[in-house]
Amino acid sequence: MDLLLWGVLPYVSIALLIAGTVWRARFDKFGWTTHSSQLHESRLLRIGSPLFHFGMLFVIVGHVVGLLIPKSWTDAVGLSDHAYHLMALSTGTVAGVAAAVGIGILVYRRFKVPAVRRATLRSDHLMYSFLLGAMILGLTATLLNSAGMTDGYNYRDGISPWFRSLFTFTPDYHLMAGAPLAFKVHILFGFTLFALIPYSRLVHMFSVPLKYLFRPYVVYRKRDPEQLANRPSKRGWERVS
Repeated sequence: MDLLLWGVLPYVSIALLIAGTVWRARFDKFGWTTHSSQLHESRLLRIGSPLFHFGMLFVIVGHVVGLLIPKSWTDAVGLSDHAYHLMALSTGTVAGVAAAVGIGILVYRRFKVPAVRRATLRSDHLMYSFLLGAMILGLTATLLNSAGMTDGYNYRDGISPWFRSLFTFTPDYHLMAGAPLAFKVHILFGFTLFALIPYSRLVHMFSVPLKYLFRPYVVYRKRDPEQLANRPSKRGWERVS
């Protein structure tokens, strides 16, 4: 079971992510959209969307730092374990709570506003379930670990080396045997969410509007009413008395 969950499932999830994204890009370009419902309701959206997106941005950055940067690197720069965990706990909790509150508002809006509820897709129910579940489980694992209820488990000695071993295609799945259940379920929810990205509205995260950075400026000129008054009227634009 350890080999299946921690040595096979991650690659299946990433394969579904890549294959689904390529398929959507080739055969479903017009369906590659957020399916925005802003026209139906905007008050709750203005609150929930920034909380979720900015919270998730910092959550992702925290996961990248915690999983990809080895413990030896932080020790080399003089950052103690206590200082690292204190910084990770404070920033991670704030970001996680912001993202969870934001997605909670968006879910409430989607099911309580009739117009938004009618625009909800079947894939949205599955996507919101795993997204909200992954956030709640991540916060639960963090709080349990900080409260000392995981017998002093340090994910940087178990989960992080296992995650980095996936990139070398030699998954050290034995390291996951000692991980607490909350961490394991959180990881399973996360990889399932990765596999669902191409088949839901979450695929829009790969649409980065880089063209906006290089497009030419749009010049707007103020017109003088006196100059317009002296210009002859063109056919089709005459004033109607």
